[in-house]
Formats: sequence, C-alpha cells, structure tokens
Amino acid sequence: MSTAIICLILVAAGVIGIKSYMKRLTSGCCGSSSQAPVKKVKVKDQNPANYPYHKTLMIDGMTCESCANRVANSLNRINGVWARITLMEEKADIYMKTDVPEDELRAVVKDAGYRVYQIRYD
Repeated sequence: MSTAIICLILVAAGVIGIKSYMKRLTSGCCGSSSQAPVKKVKVKDQNPANYPYHKTLMIDGMTCESCANRVANSLNRINGVWARITLMEEKADIYMKTDVPEDELRAVVKDAGYRVYQIRYD
C-alpha cells in the first residue's frame, strides 16, 4: 500500500514538472507571452572610446532576451555605465567612465535575479 502511495506522489510530481516545462517552452522563462517584453534602458553615449574602464561579467541564469534586458537595464542604471549583453555567451561587457567596484556590479546583477560567477578585467 505504501509503495502505491509513493508511486502516485512521484507520478503527480512528474506531471507537474512536465506541465511547468511545457509552459516555459510556450511562454518563455520570464513570464507569459501575454506580458509586455522588457524594454531596454537606452544609454546615450555608446562609444567605447569614451569609457576608460572595461570589465566582462560572466553571468549565470540568463536564458532568454528578457533576462538579458533585465541585466542590461540594471547595469545601465548605474551612472556612467554602459552594458552590452551577449546572451549566447552569458556575458556582459561593462564600459565605465569611472571604475565601479566589483562588489557593486555583483550586487546589481544579483538584485536583478542573476549571479556573476566570474569577472574579467580587460
């Protein structure tokens, strides 16, 4: 009897997991398709020559364009920062007019819901 109950619980968990996965496939990882896409925060100065500091953040957890836009928006809200996200490589190129501390960059990305696992200095 207890084996049957355990089997039913496992089957129910499997069905819920499959339904959740199917929803992600049809509506994206960051919400339903009925939600408006995340709009990018535009940075006026997009000339890398005007930014003396550059870092590359390797970011875990970005799976779609909305994820990338969330990270870019969070970083672009920092004064004097321009972020360009490459989703396929899970990286953010950060151009800065003043050197922003590593801890601040990590905190901004964490607040957006993602994790920086490496910072490269260029």
